[in-house]
Amino acid sequence: MVGYVTLGTNDMERGSKFYDELLKELGAGRIMDMGRFVLWGTSFMEPSLALAKPYDEKPATVGNGVMVALRATSKEAVNAIHAKALALGGKDEGAPGPRGDGFYAGYFRDLDGNKLNAFFIG
Repeated sequence: MVGYVTLGTNDMERGSKFYDELLKELGAGRIMDMGRFVLWGTSFMEPSLALAKPYDEKPATVGNGVMVALRATSKEAVNAIHAKALALGGKDEGAPGPRGDGFYAGYFRDLDGNKLNAFFIG
């Protein structure tokens, strides 16, 4: 199973502020900060999200077809996470709504162009 997912950034300060605020919507906070690598979660035993400056010191780029899905507790939480991402300067990639058999999601990109969604099944 997935332990954590790492996204690249070219501006650690700006990216970290985005995720500090966005992940509060999921009850997560920083659980590790090593300057070039920041990890958010609820504990080290649960899946987490990291943001890092690339180790090779080349510019961070976005992977085509790569997306991180953030599990929400309700449709309302999906709406709130999507709205928070846009309020923080993220870009809309698909408004929250039903996407098939009980799957509800909203899609967005972070400040570096990484694609994420918030989803709820039920």
